[in-house]
Amino acid sequence: MTINQSPLQSTPVGAIRFNTDSSKMEYYDGNQWVNITSTSPEAQTGGTRGITGLYTTGYVNTLEYMNISTTGNAADFGDLTTARANGVFGLSSRTRGVWGCGYQSPANTSSNTIDYVTISSTGNATDFGDAVYKLEGPRGFSNETRGLFAYGFQRTDWAEKKDLQYITIASTGNSVDSGFDLLENHRYGASFSSPTRGIFAGGSQNNLIDYVTIATLSTSSDFGDLTSTHGEGVAGSSNAVRGIIFMGMNDGDGNVNTINYITIATLGNAKDFGDATASLRSLASTSSTTRSLKIGGYTGSANVNSIDYVQIMTTGNASDFGDLITSSAGRDGNSLSNGHGGLG
Repeated sequence: MTINQSPLQSTPVGAIRFNTDSSKMEYYDGNQWVNITSTSPEAQTGGTRGITGLYTTGYVNTLEYMNISTTGNAADFGDLTTARANGVFGLSSRTRGVWGCGYQSPANTSSNTIDYVTISSTGNATDFGDAVYKLEGPRGFSNETRGLFAYGFQRTDWAEKKDLQYITIASTGNSVDSGFDLLENHRYGASFSSPTRGIFAGGSQNNLIDYVTIATLSTSSDFGDLTSTHGEGVAGSSNAVRGIIFMGMNDGDGNVNTINYITIATLGNAKDFGDATASLRSLASTSSTTRSLKIGGYTGSANVNSIDYVQIMTTGNASDFGDLITSSAGRDGNSLSNGHGGLG
């Protein structure tokens, strides 16, 4: 049996133990002990695979993927069930990637469609179900089991939504309204997670950071502030310890190349990490346990197809990773991976 004793000192983040009750290895994420999974991106896809879907010169349904452990250009993965963009959420488990909502073309309406793919293969997406609301600009995060998403607006009346919705990633079906409205508005902001805590940051012309405890489903709580105010087009990703935020449009309607970071298990203001290779907004981001990618973006007059990366546990400026397939890609989509921080 597990023996509970008063520790001589606080447990450090990343500490490992064997739980004799469950017969599983666990690590400490700063809040609680988390099971170490028996699968890995290396076993599934030869390294953490990132998948992205972004707006190009028109609304499209194309998905592209890259191996985050290496560098190089993206490759074709398959297609979503419908062409859409203008702010979709993306979240994933080790095996399944899920995208939802956005602006649907040619229907010219906000969408509540949710799709999924099997990350280890390539091919077209399959219908997952529907979100409770039709939304543009929602953001989401997940652990291995549960996906949460919120925010955005509905084109019929332009009403902002702060309703927290959730899905069980391994099943299919419609999302469920948790019954909780979140604290602040993070439409088109950054979102990422550890296995226990999800983060929303920036977006909707603010510098706020909020968090949600994934397992309990509740309203959000204040975490701290970004180093400056940023509007729509911020993006973020994480490992289980640290979150990286790529800033987008500032409060003067200009673009910046600033990168912030936080330690997810604590509370407090973000700190400066370094700079991206270009000043852009309307970004996407995803990660492995060691690297965070900034994917695509918008200059204010044109989309770009560049991909940057940083090493999450260091600080410093971003480096070039490669390019998306088309020169006109892309903005206002989202990305996911089978090795992000919510998976441990």
